[in-house]
Amino acid sequence: MPRSPYMHLPPAARSRTVTAVLGPTNTGKTHLAIERMLAHKSGLIGLPLRLLAREVYGRIEERAGTDAVALITGEEKIIPKAPRYWVSTVEAMPLDLETDFVAIDEVQLAGDLDRGHVFTDRLLNLRGQSETLLLGAATVRPLLEKLLPGLNVVTRPRMSVLTYAGSKKVSRLPPRSAIVAFSADEVYGIAELIRRQRGGAAVVLGSLSPRTRNAQVELFQNGDVEHLVATDAIGMGLNLDVDHVAFAGNRKYDGYQYRQLTAAEMGQIAGRAGRHTRDGTFGVTGRVDPLDDELVEQIENHHFNSLKVLQWRNSRLDFASSASLRASLDVVPREDGLARAPIGDDINALEHLLRDSGISTMAKGPKAVELLWDVCQVPDYRKIAPANHAELLSTIYTHLMQDGAIADDWFTRQLAFADRADGDIDTLANRIAHIRTWTYVANRPDWLADPAHWQGVTRGIEDKLSDALHDRLTKRFVDRRTSVLMRRLRENAMLEAEITSSGDVLVEGQHIGNLLGFRFAPDAAAEGPDGKTVRAAAQKALATEIEGRADKLSRSENADFILTADGAIRWRGEAVAKVAAGEEVLTPSVLLLADEYLTGPAREKVQQRLDLWINAQIETLLKPLVDLKSSEGLEGLARGVAFRIVEGLGILERQEASDEIRQLDQDMRASLRKHGVRFGAYNIYVPALLKPAPSQLLSQLWALKHGALDMNGLSDLPQLSASGRTSIPVDETIDKALYKVVGFRVCGPRAVRVDILERLADLIRPLVAWKPLDAEVSPPEGAIAQGGGFTVTVAMTSLLGCAGEDFTAILKSLGYRLETKEVERPVAPKAEEATKSEADAETSVDAVAAPSETVEAPAEALAGEAPDNSPVAEDVSTETVAPSESAGEATEAVEEASADAGEAVETETVTIEIWRPGRGDRRPRPRGQDNRRGGDNRKGGQARGDQGRGDQRGEKRHGGPRNGPKGGKGGGSKSFGGPARNDRAPKKDKPLDPNSPFAALMALKEGMDKKDKS
Repeated sequence: MPRSPYMHLPPAARSRTVTAVLGPTNTGKTHLAIERMLAHKSGLIGLPLRLLAREVYGRIEERAGTDAVALITGEEKIIPKAPRYWVSTVEAMPLDLETDFVAIDEVQLAGDLDRGHVFTDRLLNLRGQSETLLLGAATVRPLLEKLLPGLNVVTRPRMSVLTYAGSKKVSRLPPRSAIVAFSADEVYGIAELIRRQRGGAAVVLGSLSPRTRNAQVELFQNGDVEHLVATDAIGMGLNLDVDHVAFAGNRKYDGYQYRQLTAAEMGQIAGRAGRHTRDGTFGVTGRVDPLDDELVEQIENHHFNSLKVLQWRNSRLDFASSASLRASLDVVPREDGLARAPIGDDINALEHLLRDSGISTMAKGPKAVELLWDVCQVPDYRKIAPANHAELLSTIYTHLMQDGAIADDWFTRQLAFADRADGDIDTLANRIAHIRTWTYVANRPDWLADPAHWQGVTRGIEDKLSDALHDRLTKRFVDRRTSVLMRRLRENAMLEAEITSSGDVLVEGQHIGNLLGFRFAPDAAAEGPDGKTVRAAAQKALATEIEGRADKLSRSENADFILTADGAIRWRGEAVAKVAAGEEVLTPSVLLLADEYLTGPAREKVQQRLDLWINAQIETLLKPLVDLKSSEGLEGLARGVAFRIVEGLGILERQEASDEIRQLDQDMRASLRKHGVRFGAYNIYVPALLKPAPSQLLSQLWALKHGALDMNGLSDLPQLSASGRTSIPVDETIDKALYKVVGFRVCGPRAVRVDILERLADLIRPLVAWKPLDAEVSPPEGAIAQGGGFTVTVAMTSLLGCAGEDFTAILKSLGYRLETKEVERPVAPKAEEATKSEADAETSVDAVAAPSETVEAPAEALAGEAPDNSPVAEDVSTETVAPSESAGEATEAVEEASADAGEAVETETVTIEIWRPGRGDRRPRPRGQDNRRGGDNRKGGQARGDQGRGDQRGEKRHGGPRNGPKGGKGGGSKSFGGPARNDRAPKKDKPLDPNSPFAALMALKEGMDKKDKS
C-alpha cells in the first residue's frame, strides 16, 4: 500500500491544491467535479448520500468503464482489481489512498450537529496531489477562508430563476411538483391524498434503502407520476426534474429537538425546483402559513446567513486504553470557527459497552481498544433504543475477541429475522433497517470468515426487501393506470385503445373499463379529471367492437342464449337484454341493454334476433299452451275451456269450471286431450307444463306480469318443484297464485303437486268403491268392511310426503269428511306360551280395526300422466253410509271363541278414523236449482250432475267404475260404487280364510279344547 497522505495539516498548508466551488443549487457543481476528476489519472470524490454516490458512480462508470471505477459506502463495496476512480460517501472515504484528485460535496454540512465533524475533518485534512475541490453553498465561505488561508474560491451562479408561487392546496399543485414534509406519517398522508385526486405520487424518505429510493425517484423521473412527496432528503444533491417545490411543513426534528427550518435549509430544499436552464418555483401548501417577504427574498436571491462554526471532533485518537480513548474524544478544538461536536451514537455506544465489566476486561491493549471503537462505529439503523443497540454491539465485540470472527451460525440467525418479504410498508422498512446493520458488518474485511459471501447474502436480502417495499409503496400511492394515461395526454399523443377477448377495455395498455354485452362500464378509478378524454379515446374501439358483436349475435344459434332468473337474456354469458311484461303473460317484450354505441341497423338486427329467440323459447317450452291459445282443432265449449286453461297457465281447478266441463261431449274432450290436457279428479291440467323448464319459464313470465322478479318465493318454488318434492309447507308470505303457476295446489298447511293429487285419487277411488261380496272376505288395506269410505294408508302418506295433521288437513281441503268409531279388539296375550298364531290373529284384527299408521316418505319423481276417467269428490252422493262393521264382527268372533273355550278373552276399545267423500269442494248453487242435469229426475238420486253420468262420457266416478252389484231404487248403483245402507249381500258358506283373524281365533279355541280333554 502506498503511504497514506492523510495527515493533520497545519493551517498554512491546508489550502494547497484546494479550490472551493460555491453557489446555490442548480449551478452544476457536481457535474464540474465529475469532469475534473475524469481529467486526472486518478481521483476520489466524497458525497453526502449513498443514493447520490450511486448516481455519480453510474455516470463515471459509463464514461470510464466498469473496471476503472470503485464504489465504497458503509453498506456496499464494488472494488475492481485496479480502479482509478473512487466514488464514496464522505464517512466511508478511504483515507489510505493517494490520488491526483479529491472532491468533497456539500461541505456546508460540516455545520451539521450529527455528521458535521466528519465533513470538517475531510475538508481540513484530505487532499488530492494535484487538485482538491470543495463543493457547497456560499454560507460556508467565511469559515473556509478562515480555516484554509489562501483558499481559492470560485462562485457559480444559478442556471435558472427560482420564484415564490405562494400557497396552494395539495390537490391544486401543478405537475412535476415535489411536496416536502418532515415525518413519515405526513409523507404517507399527502401521498394518499394525491393518489386519490391526481393518480399517484412517488415517495422518498431518508429511512428508505437506496434501492427503494432509486426506484421511487425513477417513477417520478420517467413521468409515471407527476408528484413526489419527500422529506428534506431531496435537498442533498438529488438531481430531479422538479418544477415546483411545496413545503407542507416548516418544522423538523433534528435528532435533538423540534425547531424551525433555517432560511438556508429552506433555500437548499426549494433550490431543487428547476433544472439547468428551466426555471422553478416554490411555495407552501394549505397546511403552512404563507412565507414572509424577507424569507422569500432570501430564498429567491440565495442570500443566507453564513455559518458561525463548523462541528469538529478529534480524529487523532489514543487507543492505549479505553480511558485514553475516551479522553482523546473529549479534546476540544483550539481554532476559531470550530466547535466540539455533540456526543454522537458511537460515543454513547462506547460508554454503554465500557459499563459492562466483561467488555471492559476484554478491552485491554491498543488492538482491543481500537477494535472496540470500530465496533462502536456500526450505525444504529434500527433506532430502537441506545441500550438495545449497545447490546447488539456487545455481542459482536465478544464474538470478535473470543473467536476472532463472528460465528456463521449466529450471523445466519440474525439474517433470518429480516429475510421475509411479507408485511406492510412499516414492517418492510424495519426489516430493511435491520439488514442494513448486517450489510455494514459484512462489509468489514476481517469480521467474518468469508466476508465476500456474506456481502452477497446481505445485499440480496436488502435488494429483495427494497423491491418489496417499492412494490408496496407503488400499490398504495400510485394508480399506475391514471398516471400513464395522464402522461400520454400531456404529451398530446394519440391514445391507443383496444378491447380484449374478455371485454376489458384498455387505453395505452391501462384498464379503463369493461364492455359488458353492448354496454361500456367505466372503471370508477379511471374517472379522473381527464376521464372524458380517456372515454373519447376508447369510443372508436368501442364502436367497432360493438358493431362486430351485433353482427355475431344476429347470426348466433338459439343455444347461445339463455334466460336467467333475474329476467336477463344472456348471449355467450353476457347480459344483452331484459325481458319485460307485455300485454299478455305469453307475449313479453324484450328491452335491449345497450348504450349509445349500438345504433342504426346494428341495433335493429340485435332487437329482431332477440325477439325471435324469446318467441321460439316460449313456443318450444310452452307449446301446449301456445297451441291451446290458438285453439286449432277446437270447437264450441272446448275453445272456452282451452281459454280458461291458458288463462290459468296450464292448470284449471275442476270446481271452477264444472258447468263447462259437464257440458263437454266426448269429441270435445278428445280434442282437448290431443293438446295434452288431462281431466283429473281435482284439476284440469297439462302434465307437460309441470316439468322443470316449462315451470321455471311460466313462473318468470307470470311474475313479470303480476309483480316483480324479486317477489318472495319466485326463486325457491320452481326449484322445489324441479327437485321432485310432492308436497311442501305453505309459506304465508308467498302469493298463493304462485304455487299454482309452478304446479302446486294449496291444501291447507301444505301445497301438493297437482299430478300427485290425481295419484292420491287413484289410491282412494278403489277403496271407496270396494263392496263386500262375501261377509267372510277381509277388505283390502285402507277399505272398510261396509264400503263407501277408507282409512289412511302408508301408501297415501308416502305419496304426499307428509302425515298426521298435515295429511288430515289436505283431505279436508279436498272435501272428504272424517268419522270416528270405537271398536273392540282382543289384547295380545302376555303368557309365555302364547303361540305365533295368537300373535298373527291379533295383528290381523289390528289391521282391520286400527287406522293405518302414517309415515313421511321421500318425494317421488314427476309422475306420468294418469288415466283421464277420474271423477271428482264433489260429484258423489252425500248420503250417510253405515259405519264399518268389520271391527264389530271381529269383536263378536272373539267373544264367541272365548265362550266356546269356556273362558273370557281380554279386549280393549280403540278409536279408528274413517274418511268418506263429502261435498266440501262443491260450489254453492242458487237456491231452488235442481242438481240434476237437464231435469233428469232419476230415482235414487243417481244422476247428480255430470259425474252421476260419468259412464256416458267415458269417465269413471270418483269411486271407480260401476263394478258393484246394482242396488238402490231404479236399479242404479250408489255413488262411489258404495251399496245402499240396507243393501247388504247375504253371507255365503265358504271355507274360512286361514289368514283371517277368525281362523286364528278358531285355532286358539281348538287348542284349548284339546288341552281340557287331555
